[in-house]
Amino acid sequence: MTSSYPRDLSGYGRNAPDPHWPNPNGTGAAKICVQFVVNCEEGGENAVIHGDKASEAFLSEIVGAAPWPGQRHMNMESIYEYGARAGFWRLWRLFTERQMPVTVYGVATALERSPEQVAAMREAGWEIASHGLKWIDYRDHAADAERADMDEALALHEAVTGEPPLGWYTGRSSEHTLELAAERDFLYVSDSYADDLPYWQETRTRPILVLPYTLDTNDMRFATPQGFNTGEQFYTYLKDAFDALYAEGEAGAAKMLNIGLHCRLVGRPGRSAALARFLDYVRSKPDVWVATRADIARHWRARFPHRETISPHRLERAVFLEMFGGIYEHSRFIAERALDRGLGPANDTAEGLAAALAVQFRRASREERLGVLRAHPDLAGRLALAGDLTADSSAEQASAGLDRLTPDELARFTDLNARYQSRFGFPFIIAVRGRSKEDILAAFESRVSNDEETEFRTACGEVERIARLRLDAMLGSAA
Repeated sequence: MTSSYPRDLSGYGRNAPDPHWPNPNGTGAAKICVQFVVNCEEGGENAVIHGDKASEAFLSEIVGAAPWPGQRHMNMESIYEYGARAGFWRLWRLFTERQMPVTVYGVATALERSPEQVAAMREAGWEIASHGLKWIDYRDHAADAERADMDEALALHEAVTGEPPLGWYTGRSSEHTLELAAERDFLYVSDSYADDLPYWQETRTRPILVLPYTLDTNDMRFATPQGFNTGEQFYTYLKDAFDALYAEGEAGAAKMLNIGLHCRLVGRPGRSAALARFLDYVRSKPDVWVATRADIARHWRARFPHRETISPHRLERAVFLEMFGGIYEHSRFIAERALDRGLGPANDTAEGLAAALAVQFRRASREERLGVLRAHPDLAGRLALAGDLTADSSAEQASAGLDRLTPDELARFTDLNARYQSRFGFPFIIAVRGRSKEDILAAFESRVSNDEETEFRTACGEVERIARLRLDAMLGSAA
């Protein structure tokens, strides 16, 4: 592998795909997709009686709680118990009365300890995705240990619910989680917060469909500093998020709104009332698709199936240099330095790779850049006449008709080449694609009178344009 930067900071950029969400009203595409997740973690959290080293300290009414090593934390346990005993049923009634679909993130050991709740989920037709074996932190787990827990979670989940899960979300994940999930045949995975739309992610095993989740439109902020203090704050934030995305959908840029819920948090009476108001607000709006995560994944796979593309940052070094080492004419060192600097998913487009190569060209010494300029052939010059141009240069010159010059035109190019070389010490360089012979000759005659520094900068800019055009031809232009 090349020296690779693993994060994708580009995403869909300015050209996000139109998801064409299904519309229950049947009048065109929905303007927004709304998805509710009910996290069922109670009975799977850290607890000494579950074989863990300490009590739970995350997402409860005890803000700032610390683990109690080797001891049961009875207050913490009872708060989690509330979620299973009371909170779940309050949420279940809110959604079933309104016939709104839900995806459950079910911790396998929690589901095993709550058979009546599992039966109610199945009765309501809720999707039950896997939320791991236990609701614990995997950041310090070795890959093999996390893999073993994932295997056991899937086996237990199927035994408890009667079906294998279609989706996976660890939550407190590790750097291995997505790669491990890709070893299985999930419909989707959700350990990401990186977008408002699903996206495909390459892994060592296979491409996986990622349905990003959320930590902002999430009742977990009732249990974090600077979070929601009242149900009204929660409602207002959800409504603002919905309204903003709905407006984007009206403008032709529909998105997905994820809402994360926890039985022990929003299942409390003072908070559930706000959730109920929001559910009714969503139902009052036309052109809204409320879906399970599995529904969204199926729709995305059908409309945007994964397509094999060239991913420069994933290529072996020798292959990368064979493909891109000549983008800067006879100047392989530019591509070598870009690799050594580190490429990532953002460099897998023509625009992104051109930017990485241009950085190395601009950071090269003046003598090195002069060498790049001098590596270019004259236009309609000796090499062209002898048929000794590189394939790229030959095709570029031919595209402008420079291989079909009249005697008078050839004489003009020959004279200008000689004058230009004598004045600047490097060939006249111009990105010829899309230009006519007349355009090129006019630019040639204008630039030959430039001062040395102006022409050096101009020529370097043209070298970068040529590189971009060559990459567009190889990787496709976003335009």
